[in-house]
Amino acid sequence: MSWYIAVSGEQQGPLSAYDIQNKVANNEITTSTLAWKDGMAGWVAISKIADLMQPQAAPAPALPSGGSGLADEIDYQIHGSEMQFVEIELDPGECAVAEAGGMMYMTDGITMDTVFGDGTSENKSTGFFDQILGAGKRLLTGESLFTTVFQNTGAGKQHVAFAAPYPGKIIPVDLDTVNQKLICQKDAFLCAAKGVQIGIEFQKKIMTGLFGGEGFIMQKLEGDGMVFLHAGGTIIEKKIEPGQHLKVDTGCIVAFEQTVEYDIQRVGGVKSSLFGGEGFFYAVMSGTGRVWLQSLPFSRMAGKIHEAMPQHGGSQGEGSVVSDVLGQGLGSIIGGK
Repeated sequence: MSWYIAVSGEQQGPLSAYDIQNKVANNEITTSTLAWKDGMAGWVAISKIADLMQPQAAPAPALPSGGSGLADEIDYQIHGSEMQFVEIELDPGECAVAEAGGMMYMTDGITMDTVFGDGTSENKSTGFFDQILGAGKRLLTGESLFTTVFQNTGAGKQHVAFAAPYPGKIIPVDLDTVNQKLICQKDAFLCAAKGVQIGIEFQKKIMTGLFGGEGFIMQKLEGDGMVFLHAGGTIIEKKIEPGQHLKVDTGCIVAFEQTVEYDIQRVGGVKSSLFGGEGFFYAVMSGTGRVWLQSLPFSRMAGKIHEAMPQHGGSQGEGSVVSDVLGQGLGSIIGGK
């Protein structure tokens, strides 16, 4: 409850008990200064008020910019090697959010609900239009209109697990360690604690948007909870120091801190661009902060699978000299095609 004090005939307040003790410590007032709060019969000297004479704990510091302070605190364990899944432990009332179709299993006490957007707008003060706007942002990043929320409605700890969609690694990131904001590729998000906001990040430079591999729109994860990303192959975390530049294949970028600058640069001359196999541009990461890279972008894996697929039906005949020289002509005849 708020306090008021009388200084030079004027009333000051409302103040907390901690504020009043600070004023006494700084000699702004003395313990003989009169104080009052609602419910008291009249003004009384601070020295005679037990609540004001007992040491008071400092109030919690203000949240850093962009943080909501509302994300659930969740425990987790990542299982597997190449085809991983993350198992999240939820206390009663806690929630996790995930992309539609990402759930692997859940225990009896978990209930599932499908909502618009990232689930952070599911409160009484948010209107339907705001929910539609949040869902629309997800469409721009290539995600579904809906997110699935998993809540522990049981009496004890419950578990829910989310599986990776293709071979790779799951990356756990505490947003508090990245100044409560992380920028990632459009399909990297797997799941998170409820309260994490999933938005969009626009590339401000035209050339970076056109040739940066991720287009003009990337995902933006904000809040103070745990998020889990997924990427292909092996994942490596690189730390960029001031003055350093890291040149990366545009498809290999998974995520980076907001303090990292992302730009593109041409790959040498025309011969290198045409025959080097690395494309015309690569990404240049600078500034300061962490960058997460993947060794096998999904587009590269999909391209290799497409190359290996039979183009006219029948088996590919992999490893066959006849198939290598004559394509599938003789192999198709033998196969009855």
